Amino acid sequence: MTSRKAGPLKGTASVPGDKSISHRSLIFGAMSIGTTKVTGLLEGQDVLDTAKAMRAFGATVTQHGPGDWSVEGVGVGNFVEPADVIDCGNSGTGVRLIMGTMATSPITATFTGDASLRKRPMGRVTEPLAEFGTMAYGRKGGRLPMTVVGASDAKGIRHTLKVASAQVKSAILLAGLNASGETVVIEKEPTRDHSERMLVGFGANLTVDKTKEGHVITLQGRPSLRAQTVAVPRDPSSAAFPVCAALIVEGSDIFVPGVSQNLTRNGLYITLVEMGAEIEFQNPREEGGEPVADLRVKFSGNMKGIEVPPERAPSMIDEYPILSVVASFATGKTVMRGVKELRVKESDRIDAMARGLEACGVTIEEDEDTLIVHGMGPGGMPGGATAKTHIDHRIAMSFLVAGMASQQPISVDDASPIATSFPIFESLMTGLGATLTQG
Repeated sequence: MTSRKAGPLKGTASVPGDKSISHRSLIFGAMSIGTTKVTGLLEGQDVLDTAKAMRAFGATVTQHGPGDWSVEGVGVGNFVEPADVIDCGNSGTGVRLIMGTMATSPITATFTGDASLRKRPMGRVTEPLAEFGTMAYGRKGGRLPMTVVGASDAKGIRHTLKVASAQVKSAILLAGLNASGETVVIEKEPTRDHSERMLVGFGANLTVDKTKEGHVITLQGRPSLRAQTVAVPRDPSSAAFPVCAALIVEGSDIFVPGVSQNLTRNGLYITLVEMGAEIEFQNPREEGGEPVADLRVKFSGNMKGIEVPPERAPSMIDEYPILSVVASFATGKTVMRGVKELRVKESDRIDAMARGLEACGVTIEEDEDTLIVHGMGPGGMPGGATAKTHIDHRIAMSFLVAGMASQQPISVDDASPIATSFPIFESLMTGLGATLTQG
């Protein structure tokens, strides 16, 4: 796909439902008694793969209309053994949460995914799950395909996270649901808290205490989860793309309704405002247990590069690729430290963005844990390159946004991964005034 310099972007950008909450609504619904109703579900391939997995474990998952789904759950600890391999496609969230969900049931399941997911490390999840008695057999380096043998009569554990990862935290809590006694997770740096919020909403006995150790999350095992109605707010990670496009395309003025403002997810928006972005947060409210707001976003030609605090990384880890694009159109350098987690995402996102931006004429510095972008000011990026996406949806969308403001068109070698998280990206962006062409 190729992106060309756009005129002003105008109109309303209604982005899809939050991917993290969509995954969890299906999983928690499957572990509940009764019928969970979900509205606003993201129907990207990642979430559809999770729906398919929940069916394989015995839940009845039904689509009634666009974004309108129901899940007839089987209850905690009542998953059946799947008859076939569970293919989680491109989704690290899906596979890690599902592994946790079945880890304390006496069943066996084999997991795989696409070429990108098969490169991602699963040891960060299987090692803490082993403390419950779960066994996992995968490829060298703890990679998929992997067979997980659930523990029988598991007991709760106490675990301090080695990496700031909501996926690992959630996998442990999900395993703890079917373990006797208390499961305690300690995180030194707060990560997205959708699992904690939703578990409480579904009836789990869960508390979060702030101590000298960090956030101490305590879950009482073997609750009876109750089916809920879940209204999925719009995804702040998806909203980042039209928001950032409007900031760098001259004359733009767009409206993005109902975007999640969860404090564990809004690091990008705090950073953009610090850089001088014109973003108004209108009509703040709560929907589905999550804080949301409507965003009014205008072209911002006076943005300045800043140093992003490393402790902000967990709240914006998926947004560094698109931030690096915005940084290219700011004045001065933007320094992003504490971002080594980007190297084990769907691709090595530091390397992918660095090489692609360099090909577009931007000066980049990097090390294992740092990405520095030397801004070229509004309209300063030459462009004219084809970026390699490495089967990574966020890399693809980031470079397509860059092409909307660069001097020459920017192409990506593979736009198909975008369907995993933002299937309406092309139609939404062209509806605002972008020029995207296939081939």
